[in-house]
Amino acid sequence: MAHPTSSSGQSNDLTKEDCKETSSVVVCFGEMLIDFVPMVGGVSLAEAPAFKKAPGGAPANVAVGISRLGSSSAFIGKVGADEFGYMLADILKQNNVETSGMRFDSNARTALAFVTLRADGEREFLFFRNPSADMLLQESELDKDLLKKARIFHYGSISLIDEPCKSAHLAAMSIAKNSGCILSYDPNLRLALWPSADAARKGIMDIWDQADVIKISEDEITFLTGGDDPYDDNVVLKKLFHPNLKLLIVTEGSQGCRYYTKAFKGRVSGVKVKPVDTTGAGDAFVSGILHCIASDQTIFQDEKRLRKALYFANVCGALTVTQRGAIPALPTKEAILQFLLEAAVI
Repeated sequence: MAHPTSSSGQSNDLTKEDCKETSSVVVCFGEMLIDFVPMVGGVSLAEAPAFKKAPGGAPANVAVGISRLGSSSAFIGKVGADEFGYMLADILKQNNVETSGMRFDSNARTALAFVTLRADGEREFLFFRNPSADMLLQESELDKDLLKKARIFHYGSISLIDEPCKSAHLAAMSIAKNSGCILSYDPNLRLALWPSADAARKGIMDIWDQADVIKISEDEITFLTGGDDPYDDNVVLKKLFHPNLKLLIVTEGSQGCRYYTKAFKGRVSGVKVKPVDTTGAGDAFVSGILHCIASDQTIFQDEKRLRKALYFANVCGALTVTQRGAIPALPTKEAILQFLLEAAVI
C-alpha cells in the first residue's frame, strides 16, 4: 500500500465544530495506582525529604482526560479494598468516569509507585506490586455489558504482565472486538515491571496486530525494533504498521507527532508552552485523539480532519505540562478553546 506524504500547508486550524462532544463510551482498561512524588524536584528517591501522593495509572488518566473533554468514559480495573483504593474510585466519580467496572480486592493492596525526575532529567521509578490488586483482576469479574456498549476500548501493556490480569485483558479485548468496538493501544512501556526486556518486547508485540489505533513514542520504537531509527518512516511502516491498523501515531513530545494510515502519512507540529511537569502529557494526548475519534470516525479516511484532531490532541498534551500532576492538569474543552483563542488559531 502506498503511503503518500501529506502535502505541506494543510490547515490544522480548529473550529468549535471539530472534535465535538459525544455520548459514545470510551472504556479504559488497566491499572490505577497511587504515585508518590517528591515535594522537591531534581532529587533521587533516596534524597527526597518528603513525598506527595497523587492518583496515577495511564488508563485511568485517559478515562479522566476524555471525561474532562466532554465525552463519556468508563474505567475497568481492580484496586485494593483499602483507603487508597476507595480514594481512587472517588476521584474517578468526581470526574464523571463510570466506575461500574471497578473491582475491590480485600486480599491485596492498591499499587504504589514512587516516581521522581532526577537532576539529569531521567525519571526514576520504584513500584510496590507484590502482588497489587490491579494484577489480580479475573476474567469472571469483567463487566461484559459495559464492554459491549463501548465505542472505543483503550488499554496499555502493564495489564499483560501477570496472570490472572493478562487473561482478563485478552478476554476484554475479544468481547470489545466482537461487539464492533475500536481497539486503542498505548503500550506505555515500563521495563522495570517486566521479567526481562525480551519478555516486554514479546508481550507488547503479541497483541499488536489486533489494535485499530496505536500510539507509541520514539523510545518505544527503538525498543520494539531492537534499536532501529525511530525517525525512519520505512522502519515504522515495515516493522510496526500492520494491515488491520486504521491509525499509527508516533509522539515526539513538544515537537508534535507523526501519523500513518493505509492511505497517507504526515506530521503535525507541537504547541509551544512553558513546561512545569511532563507527567500525564502522553495520556492527555491519547484522551484528545480518542475524544475526536469517538465523535467522528471518518478521520481515518479524511486527512484534513485527522490533522485537526491530532493538533487538538497536541494542545491537550501541551496544556497538561503547564501544571503539576497528571489528573489535576488534564485540560477541559473550555481550556483548550481558550488557549486556541489566545493563540489566534480560531
